[in-house]
Amino acid sequence: MRRPLTVAASALLALSAATACSSEGEGGGGGGNAENAKIAFLMPDIASTRYELYDSPLFEARINELCADCEVIYNNAQADASRQQQQANSALAQGVSAIVLDPVDSNAAASIVNSARSQGVPVIAYDRPVVGTPADYYISFDNEKIGESIGQSLVDHLEETGAEGGLLQVNGSPTDAAAGLIKDGIHNAIDDSGYELLAEYDTPDWQPSDAQEWVGGQITRFGDDIAGVVAANDGTGGGAIAAFKAAGVPVPPVTGNDFEVAAAQRIVAGDQYNTISKPIQIVAEAAAEVAYQFVTGEEPEGETTLFDTPARLFEPTVVTRENLADVLADSDQISVSDICTAEYAEACAEMGLG
Repeated sequence: MRRPLTVAASALLALSAATACSSEGEGGGGGGNAENAKIAFLMPDIASTRYELYDSPLFEARINELCADCEVIYNNAQADASRQQQQANSALAQGVSAIVLDPVDSNAAASIVNSARSQGVPVIAYDRPVVGTPADYYISFDNEKIGESIGQSLVDHLEETGAEGGLLQVNGSPTDAAAGLIKDGIHNAIDDSGYELLAEYDTPDWQPSDAQEWVGGQITRFGDDIAGVVAANDGTGGGAIAAFKAAGVPVPPVTGNDFEVAAAQRIVAGDQYNTISKPIQIVAEAAAEVAYQFVTGEEPEGETTLFDTPARLFEPTVVTRENLADVLADSDQISVSDICTAEYAEACAEMGLG
């Protein structure tokens, strides 16, 4: 997947560089001259490990390749929308030329877009869209497709195994528009599947502990009638699995999303049924390239439009035990050695990993 992106980006950036040279000194708003430009990279939380481990370093590395003199200002809001607003205000005060924003609250983030726009600073929505006031660009994997993929994968598995009962649906944060898209996609897959939706929950701030507590209550309520759990990401999926283990009952098939190391280990162990591989390098580098275009005075066109925003959406890949080895072979994010620690060595050997 990376090679086509790199080729396309190379052509794009060649055009950007030519434009930058011809317009240097014209100034205003998003740029015209990338020299010594500052770019803010504002992430939403630490509930998911990806932002600290992958998104931030990958984004900064690509910016440094494109513009050695550019500075990335990174902040994580730790699930606090007010803090993210303060971080955005601080970035604007420092004279950033562009903001890449993964919003804590997709609605509240409209105020960040408005503040930036008043100063001529473009905002690239990253992973999660901004609603209300459109951002200048949106980079993400296709979140509705993610929901459809994990839901359909689970339904197909339950049908193949002849499982009976209903489903629990553990959604992401109610303030995250991307979580809403995943939620819609899950419903697209399961509503007409023949499996009853027993109960559904929107997890505040994607917190695994909240997901665990809710699922624990549903285990008490529905018992053996739970055939599977459609969880919107690996954190909530892990919380669901922990609830079944704490209750001392068998863990049914549980979905996930993000391809975290812990999720891959749960798949190896047979505790989690699937996750979604969405190589963060793809979106992080694409966001860096789009930000650089804005800084150099370009206005990149989207391949589609979402929430009235020009957008580029990448296709996700479902990961199960059946294709885990192949996905790992192509991954720059997770290696076999990351997963196959001593605790999982035997299970990895059974799968031919190692």
